[in-house]
Amino acid sequence: MRLLREVRAEIAGARAVVIGRSLLVGRPMALLLANADATVTLCHSKTRDLAAEVRQADIVIAAIGHAELVRGDWIKQGAYVIDVGMTRTGDGKLVGDVEFLAAAQRARAITPVPGGVGPMTIACLLENTVEAAKRRRG
Repeated sequence: MRLLREVRAEIAGARAVVIGRSLLVGRPMALLLANADATVTLCHSKTRDLAAEVRQADIVIAAIGHAELVRGDWIKQGAYVIDVGMTRTGDGKLVGDVEFLAAAQRARAITPVPGGVGPMTIACLLENTVEAAKRRRG
């Protein structure tokens, strides 16, 4: 949500697709988006015609753990794409769940893998740690 706020994404009223239904990322993200008044579709490995679901989305959260499952041409022009996935390919390259280069041609904003969600997660954890320390000291 912080990444979406940083790029000033209009969440209220947006169509959001969350790919992945894990308890750690997918389901909580779907709830956060719904609480921010997005219309949310939660997709997973058994979703029929995933491409059609993604093509309608103003916001795509990919957290399924399958290297480049989301093709770049599935991304709606001007969509916001957050790629949470990280998979190491056979040649040792780290890639996300989204075909980055092709998707970046269409997306308004997209997180890279590596260098996107991971560093933001660390920054938020550090921010929370500092805030907790301040509160403890009074």
